[in-house]
Amino acid sequence: MDKPNDARPVRLRRHAVWAAALASAALAGCSAEVLSSTAGPAPKEVLTETWTYINNEYVDPKFNGQDWWSVRQTYLEKPAETSEQVYEQIASMLKTLDDPYTRFLNPKQFKSLQTTTSGELSGVGLQITLDTESELPVVIAAVEGSPAFRGGVKARDLIVEIDGRPTKGQALDDVADRLRGKIGSQVNVGLRRGERTFDVTLTRETIQVNPVTSQLKRLDGRPIGYIRLSQFNGNAAQQVRQAIEKLEAQDAAGYILDLRSNPGGLLEAGVEIARYWLTPGQTVVYTVNRQGERDQARAQRAPLTARPLVVLIDGGSASASEILAGALQDNRRAQLVGTKSFGKGLIQAIHPLKDGSGLAVSIARYQTPSRRDIHKQGIEPDVKVELPKSFSLEQLATDADSQYQAGAKALSRALASSQ
Repeated sequence: MDKPNDARPVRLRRHAVWAAALASAALAGCSAEVLSSTAGPAPKEVLTETWTYINNEYVDPKFNGQDWWSVRQTYLEKPAETSEQVYEQIASMLKTLDDPYTRFLNPKQFKSLQTTTSGELSGVGLQITLDTESELPVVIAAVEGSPAFRGGVKARDLIVEIDGRPTKGQALDDVADRLRGKIGSQVNVGLRRGERTFDVTLTRETIQVNPVTSQLKRLDGRPIGYIRLSQFNGNAAQQVRQAIEKLEAQDAAGYILDLRSNPGGLLEAGVEIARYWLTPGQTVVYTVNRQGERDQARAQRAPLTARPLVVLIDGGSASASEILAGALQDNRRAQLVGTKSFGKGLIQAIHPLKDGSGLAVSIARYQTPSRRDIHKQGIEPDVKVELPKSFSLEQLATDADSQYQAGAKALSRALASSQ
């Protein structure tokens, strides 16, 4: 991918960057492939290459209050005889930044990351990051339809054990590796949700990820379009466009866009989907680089539809989902219904390294059109509605879905006021 130059603002139209939990957090249980380690010891130049990317691009020019050159010298002087030892040193070096989204990926993990945009995952289907307060891995979201999703794993669940072994203090990549395994095998995951601790047993499998589903529904006797977007992969923008065009041809009077438990994905996909709803010149998102320089992405073409829109969000709506939701909320294009979003406002560039490994580095912060920085804050919905604890996947967009029903009421009011 292109290498952002730290002397200019991040250009969304030029750089293939990720605003994604999928890119910046461990892909837990998302690949069963194991690469051989026959390439020999990883050279120290991989560590230097990693350090250089951070030095040139990292969003915090103070590097978490440390002398980054001295950090380089410290780790270059540490002995290392194997690839694994060098990788451990790189991970330790990056940990000093106190940014779980800037992370090193060994060749196996980097290959796994690259497959996430193809629409096929394998494993248990969890996106995780590190909760720095508890030093435990925390769930960003479970991929819709995955074993973890069906098993009831929810956003913000803390993973305390895997097959009886504690996860506290473990590297995120090690946790992800323990969740991976042979298709058909089982893994027992100990979770903490609030004060409650419990176990779930998940069977690893191959997961086909179709990011978009849509249907024509009825509201007060009128047809409305329901579009569910589960992640922002390489197919998402095109499939959302096709869904809107199909529903427009069916005379949908308004729309409900469901971003619940959508952990993000490709930044460009989030920006493009926002443009489907906005008028030319309206801001989609600002990006702010390490020098504080601000760039923006704007809507460029006539929207695909001007009909009323409601967006559903929850604590699993992260990153690119928050870019999309924030753009629609701040431009008064849609009402948001549900619960507060996850709160990830850092953007990563993904770099391949010389030996087949990779690096995700936080290169910028994003801000909503009203210049809100929602990192660790999240986006508050216009209408706050909780789901019942007994809610299941099969109840999405039904009478049992309290958030959908609240969204339908909000859309009904918007339709009435638009007449």
